[in-house]
Amino acid sequence: MIHYVGSGHGLESLAPCQKEMQRCLLERTVGFPENLNWFTIQHAKPRPIPPSIVKSFTCAAKSFFATAHNGGSFSESLQLYSSLIQQCIGIKSITDITKIQSHALKRGFHHSLGNKLIDAYLKCGSVVYARKVFDEVPHRHIVAWNSMIASYIRNGRSKEAIEIYQRMVPDGILPDEFTFSSVFKAFSDLGLVHEGQRAHGQSVVLGVGVSNVFVGSALVDMYAKFGKMRDARLVSDQVVGKDVVLFTALIVGYSHHGEDGESLQVFRNMTKKGIEANEYTLSSVLVCCGNLEDLTSGRLIHGRIVKAGLESAVASQTSLLTMYYRCGLVDDSLKVFKQFINPNQVTWTSVIVGLVQNGREEIALLKFRQMLRSSITPNSFTLSSVLRACSSLAMLEQGKQIHAIVMKFGLDIDKYVGAALIDFYGKCGSTEIARSVFNGLLEVDVVSVNSMIYSYAQNGFGHEALQLFSGMKDTGLEPNNVTWLGVLSACNNAGLLEEGCHIFSSARNSGNIELTKDHYACMVDLLGRAGRLKEAEMLIKQVNISDVVIWRTLLSACRIHGDVEMAKRVMNRVIDLAPEDGGTHVLLSNLYASTGNWSKVIEMKSAMREMRLKKNPAMSWVDVEREIHTFMAGDWSHPNFRDIREKLEELIEKVKELGYVPDTRFVLQDLDEEKKIRSLYYHSEKLAVAFALWRSNYKNTTIRILKNLRVCGDCHTWMKFVSKIVGRDIIARDVKRFHHFRNGLCSCVGRAAPTPLALGNLKLLGLSSDYCCGNRVDNVTPYTNEQPHLYLSIFMVGRSF
Repeated sequence: MIHYVGSGHGLESLAPCQKEMQRCLLERTVGFPENLNWFTIQHAKPRPIPPSIVKSFTCAAKSFFATAHNGGSFSESLQLYSSLIQQCIGIKSITDITKIQSHALKRGFHHSLGNKLIDAYLKCGSVVYARKVFDEVPHRHIVAWNSMIASYIRNGRSKEAIEIYQRMVPDGILPDEFTFSSVFKAFSDLGLVHEGQRAHGQSVVLGVGVSNVFVGSALVDMYAKFGKMRDARLVSDQVVGKDVVLFTALIVGYSHHGEDGESLQVFRNMTKKGIEANEYTLSSVLVCCGNLEDLTSGRLIHGRIVKAGLESAVASQTSLLTMYYRCGLVDDSLKVFKQFINPNQVTWTSVIVGLVQNGREEIALLKFRQMLRSSITPNSFTLSSVLRACSSLAMLEQGKQIHAIVMKFGLDIDKYVGAALIDFYGKCGSTEIARSVFNGLLEVDVVSVNSMIYSYAQNGFGHEALQLFSGMKDTGLEPNNVTWLGVLSACNNAGLLEEGCHIFSSARNSGNIELTKDHYACMVDLLGRAGRLKEAEMLIKQVNISDVVIWRTLLSACRIHGDVEMAKRVMNRVIDLAPEDGGTHVLLSNLYASTGNWSKVIEMKSAMREMRLKKNPAMSWVDVEREIHTFMAGDWSHPNFRDIREKLEELIEKVKELGYVPDTRFVLQDLDEEKKIRSLYYHSEKLAVAFALWRSNYKNTTIRILKNLRVCGDCHTWMKFVSKIVGRDIIARDVKRFHHFRNGLCSCVGRAAPTPLALGNLKLLGLSSDYCCGNRVDNVTPYTNEQPHLYLSIFMVGRSF
């Protein structure tokens, strides 16, 4: 509201130029009667000033100020300057404010209007002009100080805000509650812990304690962002008259630091105090429910959101779909997503991430295409998630298209996207491209190095992984738990026993990390597959870890090397730890089948049926001409099954001429020899390869096979022969690693042989110089097809085939 100073109540009592000034102002009023009075002028409804009026406005002001300076009242002149500034704020005209400032400077009013000019420039969005006036004015009101600090923080310039704050006391201005409520955010934005604590102490000294809810909320938020949740809680306990902002800051703080249970407890306390939660409070609590997979509490919060009428709020909807997919209810999450009228970038990214994490990669890729058609630009998190979907499905061509989109949006230098690209190409068996992406990163961090090490590990390039690991110290990067695990996996897959033992010893003695059960499981697997079963058992007993995965790993090694006595001990231990674990029962069933103990096999299968446990059927996938085809052992439901069978029989006859002999030891069923051989011919891997060769008979492209279990040893031998006959590369990715077949050889040279037990042959087999393939195609020791080890699941995003 604009007030005018005069000697009377109407226009008659004003000087001539002052009358002209008032008439300019009255042109902004609506519906004035002809008999105007001072009350009417005061309470007139303003309307926007056209540029022409502003021009005459300025001219009238100049005329008036010239008269006022020569003999008019100083207070009247100052008031009219203020009126002009207010009008300029209304139309956001920085140009006119600078004109008024120049005129006031010439007439000696500049310093008197300093605080108003600072406020005007800030409201018009010009921090630069405001700062110039701020630095020139000798006597600044505390409102001007607070306005400058708050404006700098709003514009992401926290460093300048702290600089202004630190000038206050030397200039004789004591900070108040508004100062501290703003500047605490600046300290948290920059991570200045000690400076923030000093400011807290200063607020206490000045009597602006945490009893003030605004200061208290800002302090809670600051300490929460510093990770000092104990201090944040102490501050909140001292605040009188807590409000929803303070509770929300505490809830968010606990959630960001992994204390979701505490967040829910704070929310319950807030509810008991009768404080109504807002949209942001409920959204934060939903995130906590999702992290805890607490579906019951999540549904209760959902009910509160509906009751409060906040269901259509974007933040609430995004948190709802996040909560449901983290609880595994993907369909409910998609229902929430359908309620969005115009999903934004965050919403699209959230639903894509949820689909990938719950093994719905195909739907995630479909949503990504819909996102692009909706003209929503993906960010680094969106593209990283989509790349992980492609890597889980080993969809090389589609992933390359995503790579092109990454480059289009200029995100190829982003370290998160770079790590996802490395992981994608590594899981598609293209380690050369993965290394090219790694070399092109502008900023290499431990995540990207870990991705590259694991790419080498799962493709059998152990020496390259060790070389990259050794070079980490030269770049100043410290290996973390995932790094050590990746290097151990590389040694395991490449059969580098001595190097693996050295790495494991270095990790234990480094003192920088705490080894987890995953590291010990990997080391037990490495020792077990090398035949050093006693050392593996001693390691487990030494660390005293009662984990079923570790003991099951040792049991698998006992089955490989035929140590029946140890197998009995380990088997009892596994059953004690996980009597209803499906993987354990499958492994025991295979162990009994290997020894020919069919009565025990029947007993185990009956127990699995009673517990409603099912063994995952062996399945293989092949990508041919951008189409994914699925095959199961002995399944002829494919529409082209006649052509596939014809091609398969042709290949079998050709490989037999080169010396291929079906290895019936891998048939874990009580069948006669002829049926065992026929069973081997129709394994899912063989069907997938036969189909790929039939569809692309005259194309010199790489055949890429995926399997949800370990590659069968007989199929492994067969594919080596096939690669030699057809002259094409075959890349098979199982749950453990990659096998690159070329010209009769496989990339997994040099591992100790995991040979299954022949019926009735229960002796220790010892070590072999060839793990699964040698220099000659007929000198092969096959793999087993036991259940995958769970400790490698931390690397696999989504479903693993």
